[in-house]
Amino acid sequence: MKLTKKTALGKSGLEIPQMIFGTSYLGNLYRELAYAEKLELIRGWFQCVEKPVVIDTAGKYGAGLALEVIGRGLSDLGIDPEDVVISNKLGWYRVPLRGAEPGFEPGVWVNLEHDCEQRFGHEGILQCFEQGNELLGGMYRAQLVSIHDPDEYLIAAESPPLREQRKEEVLESYRALFELKRKGEVKAVGIGSKDWKIIREFYAQVPFDWVMFANSYTLMKHPQEIREFLGQLQRDGVGIINSALFHGGFLTGGTQFDYREVDPFSEEGKKLYSWRNKFNLLCVEHQVDPGDACIQFGLSHPAIAAIALNTSKPEKMIRNAEIIQRKIPEAFWTALMEKGLLDRK
Repeated sequence: MKLTKKTALGKSGLEIPQMIFGTSYLGNLYRELAYAEKLELIRGWFQCVEKPVVIDTAGKYGAGLALEVIGRGLSDLGIDPEDVVISNKLGWYRVPLRGAEPGFEPGVWVNLEHDCEQRFGHEGILQCFEQGNELLGGMYRAQLVSIHDPDEYLIAAESPPLREQRKEEVLESYRALFELKRKGEVKAVGIGSKDWKIIREFYAQVPFDWVMFANSYTLMKHPQEIREFLGQLQRDGVGIINSALFHGGFLTGGTQFDYREVDPFSEEGKKLYSWRNKFNLLCVEHQVDPGDACIQFGLSHPAIAAIALNTSKPEKMIRNAEIIQRKIPEAFWTALMEKGLLDRK
């Protein structure tokens, strides 16, 4: 069942489907898919939601490979540029491959022919933007732009002064992106982060059109503090996209939590596995799939316009679209609250 409902993305002027599509698999994340498989993924987007299809991508994904595949795939399928909205997370720039494998995130990306490096600041971010559109092939261009994981860039600073320097580089990058918006070259400027408090920190200085939360507002983690911030953004007319609803696959049975391995015998691991075990028992009792519950909760706050989901299987995408349109019985949510696993839906 195709997802037809659309929601305004804040004051961006865009009406978008409630599900947008991640593209890291197109950049050979962990394994290399054949081009024919990647093309089927792209074709599947248009079978799942009413146009325009919103695509979330980044120069970091396969050192620009995902961008190339998107441009080639959309062209091969004869997709009108008006029928897609491409969101490009900026800050990584393709460079020649110097060794046997890329120097960024070794072991994560497979069979790449290029490397990439971080570039921020006014000129650096414009270079990333221009290269991104070139990799898309010319016919398709990014309409939504943001800085890729500024939280990670700040965390990597080795001292408070260096953190302040890096923060200024990010702010200078945003000045460049808002210049692009004023010129009409992009429709909206946003931010995405795995640490929602970084979004709040930058929002004090940058008038974002939209934001993307990752690993932040989930069935497992939804503190009052972030709910209040979501409400503030909604009142300010800022569009919100929610992503990484499964904490890196942990809530659906994986061994990684927020993209890092967790020792089940550590103090942290014991707490996480205990929570998941209780959650799974209630899912079995109420005949609810854990992933379905995560998806529905991810859209439950009225401030959230859409969720970003990423899968390498077209049939999974179609099922995700159906899940969004189903209703999980209230008794399940009540049981989660009674067990202390849910503050409120």
